Amino acid sequence: MEQNNTQNLQEKRKIFGLYARSFFVFILLILSFWFGLEKGKQESYSFSAEKIPLEESILINKEGGKDNAVDFSLFWDVWELLKDKYVDVKDLKTQDLIYGAINGMLSATGDPYTIFLNPEENKQFNEDIEGMFEGIGAELGVREGVLTVIAPLENSPSEKAGLRAGDKIIKIDGEDAVEMTINEAVKKIRGSKGSEVKLTIFRSGETGETKEILIVRDTINVDSVKFEEKENNIFYISVSLFGDSTIREFHSAIRNIPSQTQGLIIDLRNNPGGFLDAAVEMSSRALLKGKIVVIEENSQGKRKELLSTGGDALSKIKTVILINEGSASASEIMAGALRENRDNVTLVGKKSFGKGSVQELVSLSENSAVKITVAKWLTPKGNQINNEGITPDVEVDFTDDDWNNNRDPQLDKAIEILQQS
Repeated sequence: MEQNNTQNLQEKRKIFGLYARSFFVFILLILSFWFGLEKGKQESYSFSAEKIPLEESILINKEGGKDNAVDFSLFWDVWELLKDKYVDVKDLKTQDLIYGAINGMLSATGDPYTIFLNPEENKQFNEDIEGMFEGIGAELGVREGVLTVIAPLENSPSEKAGLRAGDKIIKIDGEDAVEMTINEAVKKIRGSKGSEVKLTIFRSGETGETKEILIVRDTINVDSVKFEEKENNIFYISVSLFGDSTIREFHSAIRNIPSQTQGLIIDLRNNPGGFLDAAVEMSSRALLKGKIVVIEENSQGKRKELLSTGGDALSKIKTVILINEGSASASEIMAGALRENRDNVTLVGKKSFGKGSVQELVSLSENSAVKITVAKWLTPKGNQINNEGITPDVEVDFTDDDWNNNRDPQLDKAIEILQQS
């Protein structure tokens, strides 16, 4: 099983994206055109070999992979209607229509995390996952149908401007964002260094009024791991995302922790996730070999256990893990794995986001890609995380007043717990 587990991790990198950068949800183009037809002049269109749609002759692989049980005539009827009737037909681009059709097919699943990335978006995604991009530095998701801030990245323009995990985005530069897809919102929020964007947000637990936050975009360089020694021989590791370099940075940090220590704090607050293999590998450093890190459950209900590869550098050290509303996906995997496999781990903070679906990034032709949800994940004891989140053992609020006065009651509580041992 260990060999299979390793092979499964090496087959394809699975993305637990709550990255707004990775959350490109697209609107349907080819099926969203509305036609004003005069009463009494409606025509019925059916595709035939004699009436080939404009530019259809340049398409290739039209029959490739076709399912004989599916009738594509309606698709071509709409295609033909666009080319024959659409008022601005000269502005239509064949490639855009093809991409739009793919987007529409994926959006029909109702899953905001199953998405198509055109070549430019795929390039941006890969740049972002490497930890360097321009924008405001915040992860976006959808909660209860509303565009929501999952987490502002540490030291990012969004964090400095006061954006918080859980903020609901109502407007972007004055434009109503309630009905926007994530992709539409990302395109409006993202921009070049030095430019500004104004977000109108609603924050639960406050006066019920909206507030405006002006953010100056900048280059975002994400250092995924931060290490320091706190008071009384207590060590602190902050993990801001699970990216390409995170495993190496985490290993480097734990090498500086002596075997005899008062305790360890792992801070996963505002960590929106990242690569599955990073979460499994880093959890393995704090678990005995063979322990279950996470369980994947596919569409047929088949479960696959991903096991700790060993390392066990931290399992004997009393540990507090900090989580909050911005801890999602891979963060929840690590927090759940350590708490359910060890009796010396305490979770402190607020209930996590609840992103428990597995996305696989599949590369396609022309440097495009599809990010598709292939499974849901469960904690080692079989607890569902998707839409549920992880509840901390010790709940501690972090208020705006704490933020404005540079206080961190959650971190203070973690230190207090470790000092009691």
